[in-house]
Amino acid sequence: MKTFLFCMLGLSITACTPKKASNNNQDELAMLVGTYTNGTSKGIYTFRFNQETGRATLLDSVELDNPSYLTPSEDRKMVYAVSEMNDSTAALNTLSFDKETGSMHLLSTELTLGGDPCYVATNGSKVLTANYSGGNMSVFSLLKDGRPAPVDTLFEGATTGSDPIRQSTPHIHCAVFSPDGKYVFATDFSADRILRFVLHPNAATPHPSMKATDIESGSGPRHLTFSPNGKYAYLITELSGKVIAFNYDDGRLNQIQTITADTMAVRGSADIHLSPDGKYLYASNRLKGDGIAIFSVNPQNGNLAKVGYQQTGIHPRNFNITPNGKFLLVACRDSNIIQVFQRDEHSGLLSNTHQDIILDKPVCIQFIHSVNNP
Repeated sequence: MKTFLFCMLGLSITACTPKKASNNNQDELAMLVGTYTNGTSKGIYTFRFNQETGRATLLDSVELDNPSYLTPSEDRKMVYAVSEMNDSTAALNTLSFDKETGSMHLLSTELTLGGDPCYVATNGSKVLTANYSGGNMSVFSLLKDGRPAPVDTLFEGATTGSDPIRQSTPHIHCAVFSPDGKYVFATDFSADRILRFVLHPNAATPHPSMKATDIESGSGPRHLTFSPNGKYAYLITELSGKVIAFNYDDGRLNQIQTITADTMAVRGSADIHLSPDGKYLYASNRLKGDGIAIFSVNPQNGNLAKVGYQQTGIHPRNFNITPNGKFLLVACRDSNIIQVFQRDEHSGLLSNTHQDIILDKPVCIQFIHSVNNP
């Protein structure tokens, strides 16, 4: 294994017999939910979710320790899920997945070699995990059957941030592939920068580039997302509670705007997503005034303007938007529910449908189209 230091730059749902999802309705999605398992949750739960009505039906569950973040494989036949453990058992798990029934079976487990993996991403040939307390990013190459081989490379974060408590040790919080497929970007939480790695088609692993994107000291960069057209990127900072907008062009992130998401300055901003049409951006805040900040996106220059704020349950860690843009679902970890909000496509504002999904400590939501709508 090669190692590089990159310093330049309540109520639970029980398992049930799998139910066959409708193949005829194009509005039916498979929904996967990751949880923390230090309460009554077992691990990962699958649902059938109707993106026209906002109603969810439990399909299946599988036992797994702290699957706090997960993502489907490129062909949607497998799921990659972390086990967020703060010890040597921290791992990346691979599960088979049936979109019709929602059933899952554990296929393999590989150690991340970094504690508390909290994010996972794949491009079909590699899988990345961001390891929060480990302070590194793990790179796994995928075998022909879609399972990851053991970690072949670790990239380490740094500690140059100004917060003596939260940034005293390295933390990598997310790792994403660029929309053009050429790069990997990772948020170096304790160094207040975004690391960039080049993906070479014939290389076994990404390589560190000679450039990182620095942001304001003490910000604590957390999650990064790209616009649907690939022209812009948006970063949520946990400690400063701001959204930073960038122009994106061939690996270069050029900052164009900073706007506040957490007006209470409680240092708990978490997740960030754009609507499928790219017209609105949403950012979650925790610890006080829990909710979702809502911004409109200027299509001409990518700039943001705040248009509203939606209160949610307690500790909205992760949220997701249905592919048709009609619903936004929020995993409220400490309220033990997933809230289902309907989006107004014209204003971007949210309204509570009161169709809560009751589940202990939900923290990650992913959608997959039905079999007949890949």
